[in-house]
Amino acid sequence: MPFARARIPTLASLGLLLVVVGLKADVGQGAAVVQLQLGQLLVTEGRYADAAEAYERAWRGGDRPTRLEAGRGLLVAWLRTAEFRRARDLSDELVALAPADPAVIALRGDALWAAGQFDLAEARYRDALTLAPGQPRARNGLAKTLAARSQLEAALDEASAAVTAAPREAEFHHTLGYLYQRLRRFPEAATAYSSYINLLPNKDRSEQALWARQQVRYLQSFGTRVPSEIEGDSPDLRLTMPFRLVRDKIIVQARVNGGAPSNFVLDTGAELTVVTKRTAERAGITPIVYTLSAGVGQVGLRGLQLGRMDSFQIGPLTLTNVPTLIKNPPLTDLPTREAESFSPLAYGLSVAIDYRNRVLTIGRSLDEQPAAVELPLHLHRLAMVKGFLNGDQPVHFVVDTGGEVISISRATLDTIAVPPAARRIPLKVYGVSGWDPSAFLLPGMHLAFDEVKLSNLPVVVLDLGAPSVLLGFELGGTVGHRFLSKYSIAIDLQRSVLRLSSS
Repeated sequence: MPFARARIPTLASLGLLLVVVGLKADVGQGAAVVQLQLGQLLVTEGRYADAAEAYERAWRGGDRPTRLEAGRGLLVAWLRTAEFRRARDLSDELVALAPADPAVIALRGDALWAAGQFDLAEARYRDALTLAPGQPRARNGLAKTLAARSQLEAALDEASAAVTAAPREAEFHHTLGYLYQRLRRFPEAATAYSSYINLLPNKDRSEQALWARQQVRYLQSFGTRVPSEIEGDSPDLRLTMPFRLVRDKIIVQARVNGGAPSNFVLDTGAELTVVTKRTAERAGITPIVYTLSAGVGQVGLRGLQLGRMDSFQIGPLTLTNVPTLIKNPPLTDLPTREAESFSPLAYGLSVAIDYRNRVLTIGRSLDEQPAAVELPLHLHRLAMVKGFLNGDQPVHFVVDTGGEVISISRATLDTIAVPPAARRIPLKVYGVSGWDPSAFLLPGMHLAFDEVKLSNLPVVVLDLGAPSVLLGFELGGTVGHRFLSKYSIAIDLQRSVLRLSSS
């Protein structure tokens, strides 16, 4: 983030600076300037949590220019340490302090994005660009919102412009790498992620930094191969196949590397094709790097392996060079064996599910059939739609065909009014990261997806903190099989909508 220039104390003076910090934390403008300088220094060392403490003291005690600069630094530090709600609240105060500052308005967009309020974030980015058409943070933010609606080429233009305008901002290179990856341009993605890594402080050991380092190695391993290349691909590609329902899971037969057919779960709540260690060994899928994964369960962030399938055949659909997550090391003490899964969304394909007739349609485009409800879709690593909880609380839910129930995160629960006497019924819930010991059932919720109203609904409350940290925004919840199976559904990437039709 572009800060106004201030003199940064040298390391030789740091001992004296720390004495000043300890003695004069909240005593006016002079101490606030010292705290601001300390925060800036700590950021260069990748110590974002410590920097946030210094920025917060400067924010409380400085004059208006000092507070503005400290507040901007504090907001970014909180975003980098996954303090999403504090960042959002601070952004309100920052905008009140500088309502016409395009950089502040763009930061407000970042805070809203991190809070999972994607529509509001886009509005703030566009407001900033109205005031300053070249504002780099706003252009980077707009790139993310366009990509979430699958407008990838337009998003790439915005991200490239942001990098050109602010080449020393690591975050903008990360956005560019993400876009190249979605466009299956892996060499360019690796270059962008390498630039991101090179701009990080040397001591940055965050999950995002670790993920990026491994990701560069993985992307480079593809060489000239086209990832997830589809045989017979075309703009009008559309294929249908039957499926089975087994314990609320959509099951299709698939062949890995030309082997015998095996069962795969259609899981739109997964970012990659996933296989177990046993399947990987049997099919000859060689691990390339370790990566971080996260999901429901007390393990939280989970180190797993990334490999590549030479071929993957699902019914009439055949793909080559498929990025594959290998569940190794496997979890133990689960009630059922971990399953293989895939998501057409990972290949840039739309999917329609006819639950009544047990028919699956996958393609570049889908027929625009009349629907009872059509919900705007955001796809940022996961596909999400907005619902309203208990009347007016907007929450983005992951469309999760591999899940079973409607859930909300503990962070979401903290934002809604729940009667003190509301029952909290303990549950034993297992996710991809094991058992979630804090899960419980909360009856009496009211949820609306446009015209679909669900009253007195029991929702499962889960700890979604780890996946939120890895994704960079606060997950609101999930909608799974028990809701989705009441409809014929279409996740249409071309039009960026989820259609629900009477089943």
